[in-house]
Amino acid sequence: MSKPAAPLKGRAARLARLMPSTGPSTAARTPFVLLVVLLLGGGLITLLLLNSALNEGSFRLSELKRDTTELTDEQQALQRDVDSRSQPDALERRARELGMVPGGSPAFLDPDGTVRGNPTEATAPPPSPSPTPSPRASAGAAPDPDATATGASGSASPSGSAPAPAAESDSATAPAAESTPPPTSPGR
Repeated sequence: MSKPAAPLKGRAARLARLMPSTGPSTAARTPFVLLVVLLLGGGLITLLLLNSALNEGSFRLSELKRDTTELTDEQQALQRDVDSRSQPDALERRARELGMVPGGSPAFLDPDGTVRGNPTEATAPPPSPSPTPSPRASAGAAPDPDATATGASGSASPSGSAPAPAAESDSATAPAAESTPPPTSPGR
């Protein structure tokens, strides 16, 4: 049989005490190492999922900001259109195109049935020296060269007066057609 190992002496004994033995202690480390690896892997996967969710939210936010900017621009353009159409001169011009005339001084009915004021029928004022643009010219259509050469414009003014001479009609309707806003549908 074998002889028992002689006890180590001196420096060898001290080194033997510092070195761990290869017994059951290494088996106790394996679950701890697996736990640490699982925690680190789970943390990494969680960070990746969180990062992708934040990126998706960032893309959605930038898309919503772009949509908000576009809708704000559209709202401002519509507000400018409403403001330009609600100016007094634009309202008066549109009313004249529809055949409306100023009403004059009003008359009022009192609760007892008496009339205050002098009611009169509204009549169209005499035609002004400057011609009003015809609906055809304000829609952006070019005047017919044959009709202007003969002196007949082919469209009557809204007040029913005689058409203006061709030279005045062309020079007066061209600037007015440029400054008129485009027509919109009645539902807007």
